[in-house]
Amino acid sequence: MTGRLRAPTGRYGGKTAEQRQAERRGRFLDAALEMFGGAPGYRGTTVASLSEAAGLSTRQFYEEFCSLEDVLAALHLRVNDWAEAAVVAGIACAQGLPLAERVTAIFRAYAANVTVDPRRIRITFVEIVGVSPRLEEQRLARRARWIELICGEAMAAADRGEAAARDYRLPATAFIGSVNGLLHDWTAGWVEATLDEVVDELVRQLLGILRPEGWERHSS
Repeated sequence: MTGRLRAPTGRYGGKTAEQRQAERRGRFLDAALEMFGGAPGYRGTTVASLSEAAGLSTRQFYEEFCSLEDVLAALHLRVNDWAEAAVVAGIACAQGLPLAERVTAIFRAYAANVTVDPRRIRITFVEIVGVSPRLEEQRLARRARWIELICGEAMAAADRGEAAARDYRLPATAFIGSVNGLLHDWTAGWVEATLDEVVDELVRQLLGILRPEGWERHSS
């Protein structure tokens, strides 16, 4: 199948073709979150089983997607968008707080979002890995967005004299690796700690990056 089938047009049942298409797409993504993020996983799912779980036909599947990989790509972006929105909201709410409190509040907003549903972590940190060069590029691109966000907030803190003035790209990349690994292992039950303890540990790491040993705050 080299392309999607043409979707129907016009109004039916009080909904436009665009509304029906968005609804169908949402049902496929909801079903994919359940199947890719749990059993049987992305590699154990077929178009037929996903369509059945969504309560739709395989023909309707191909009206929305070219392949299951397209579904996984869209779902990966959706999960990351949810987490990014939570962080942006956390940044807005934490404005004016001291750095340590601000970092903690922002990171708690992120952790609460990604851990509220273990299927989200599996999509982000497990199922997306090693599928294809295209999805690997997408995964790394989304990681780069998180790195840019950390670098931007860190440099803003440095400009206010709250953090060290340095190139944050390398430490931010290392920190993202710590976040991904620790949250994945915690969700899998390999880390005996509460979520608060996991968040506190990651916040300590981030504060250590922002304020390395020997750094002193400059008076304004």
